[in-house]
Amino acid sequence: MSPMDAAPRQAPPRINPLQRIWLRELGMERLWLRTPAAAPHAKMAVAAPAPVSDGAPNAAAHSPIVAPAQVDGRRPGPAIAPASEASPAAAPDAAVASTDVSTAADTAAVAPAKPAGLATGRASAIPASILNRTGPPPRPAPKVEVQDEAPPPIPVAEAVKDANLEQLAAQVVACEACGLCKGRRHAVVGQGAQPTRWLVVGEAPGEQEDRQGQPFVGRSGQLLDAMLAAVGMSREQDVFITNVIKCRPPGNRNPKPEEIAACSPYLMRQIALLKPERILVLGRFAAQTLLGTDATIGNLRGRVHHLKADEGVQIPVVVSYHPAYLLRSPSEKARAWQDLKLAAREL
Repeated sequence: MSPMDAAPRQAPPRINPLQRIWLRELGMERLWLRTPAAAPHAKMAVAAPAPVSDGAPNAAAHSPIVAPAQVDGRRPGPAIAPASEASPAAAPDAAVASTDVSTAADTAAVAPAKPAGLATGRASAIPASILNRTGPPPRPAPKVEVQDEAPPPIPVAEAVKDANLEQLAAQVVACEACGLCKGRRHAVVGQGAQPTRWLVVGEAPGEQEDRQGQPFVGRSGQLLDAMLAAVGMSREQDVFITNVIKCRPPGNRNPKPEEIAACSPYLMRQIALLKPERILVLGRFAAQTLLGTDATIGNLRGRVHHLKADEGVQIPVVVSYHPAYLLRSPSEKARAWQDLKLAAREL
C-alpha cells in the first residue's frame, strides 16, 4: 500500500460564501462539496502561489485554488492538499487559475449588480412600477381631436335678401333646406323674358321638368304656351315662368307645408327682382302660398287680388287652374279662358 493510499481521509475544507459563489459560476460547487468517500483514490494537488513581480500582491495567497485531477478514468474532481505535497510542475498552471478566479471574485464583491438596461445614476428616477413591468410598454392613448361643430345653416330668407338673379339661381341649385333635394335630378329655378310683363307661378316641377331643368315642359307646358298665345303673350318675350317649389316632390305628390315654407323665400326674391306688371297663379297650393290664405281655388279665382311687393308696390294677382288639372278636366278650360282675359284686361 502506498503512502498516499494509507493517508487518513480528510473532510472537505470549509469555504466562505464568496468562494461558494464563484464555485457555482464555474460549475464546480457540487464536485467541491463531495465527501472524500465519493473519491477515495483522488490524487490531490494544491495550487502553488504565483510568483510576485514588481511588488504586486499575490491573489492566490488569499484564495487557494484547486486544480482538478484525473481519478481512475472518472470525471475530475477538486481536491486540496498542503502546499508541501503539491507537484512543482503543476504550480504555474494552478497559479494562473487562482489569480483569474480570485480577481473575478474580488470584482464581484466590489461592484454591486445593476438592473439590466439602466444607465448609471438614473435608476432612482424610474418608478418601481416601470422597473418591474414585463412585456412591451403600453401604447399611449390616441389623441381625440375635438372638431368644432358646423355652424347652423343660414335661413333661406336671410341668404337671398341681397342676391341678384344669377346668385339666386346658384343658391337654388345648391339648396338643401328640405328633403326634396335628395331625390331631384335638377332644381328648376325658372325661365322667361326679362324685363317681365307677366310672372306665371306654378306649384312644383313634374317628371319632365325634373329631367330637363325647365318649368312647364311636356303636355302641361304645351297647353300653357297655347293659353298665353291666345292673349298675345309668350315666354320668350313677355312672360317669366317659375314655381313655388323648385324641386320635384316624389311621385308628383302635393307639396308639404314645411317644403313650401323652406322654398317660398326664393319666389319672393324673384318677384322683388323681376318686378312684373301682374302675376298669374296656377293651382291651389301656389295661390294659397302667394296670397297667404287657405281658401279654395274656386273662391279665389274670378277676381283680382293684390300682392304687396317691395317699396309698397301693389302687384295685381289673378288665380286660375293648373294646366295639369285642365288636361284631366277639359270642361274647366272655359273658366280658365275667362281668367286669362281677366289678367289681360287693363287693371
